[in-house]
Amino acid sequence: MLRISRLTDYGTVLLAHLAAHQASVRSAADVAQATGIAPPTVSKLLKSLARAGLVTSTRGANGGYRLSRPPQDISAADIIDALEGPVSITECSASDGECEHEGVCSVGDAWQRINVAILRALNDVSLHDLVRANGPVPTFRFAGVPIAVERTLETHGD
Repeated sequence: MLRISRLTDYGTVLLAHLAAHQASVRSAADVAQATGIAPPTVSKLLKSLARAGLVTSTRGANGGYRLSRPPQDISAADIIDALEGPVSITECSASDGECEHEGVCSVGDAWQRINVAILRALNDVSLHDLVRANGPVPTFRFAGVPIAVERTLETHGD
């Protein structure tokens, strides 16, 4: 299963909070309280996001964190890359990937094309898109074919 980690999910929540409060600098403690994420986790994630250049930090009594660029200029791929490393669904999809079977593999090229399609989709979704609660669902192109993603409401039986 392709799945982002819980820390990346939390990192997206932190970035969404900062996006909603772009006019001000937010302390790690403020972000933790507002999001309900544990303060040590918030500090760790904000430091990683700062190292990746997605947020800037200011020291001092009035210091804190803010987005380094507008939410529409931060892609889902940027977030995943900052917190998990480059998207690579197979070893041979990684830019530095080395597989002992690469010379005889008949499926590696297909996996690389799939990896590129996933990266394009992640690059097409911005932080701004992620935080729009009632915004339109984006349409993606997968292998040149438009794909509409539909919202579904989950219902749980009693």
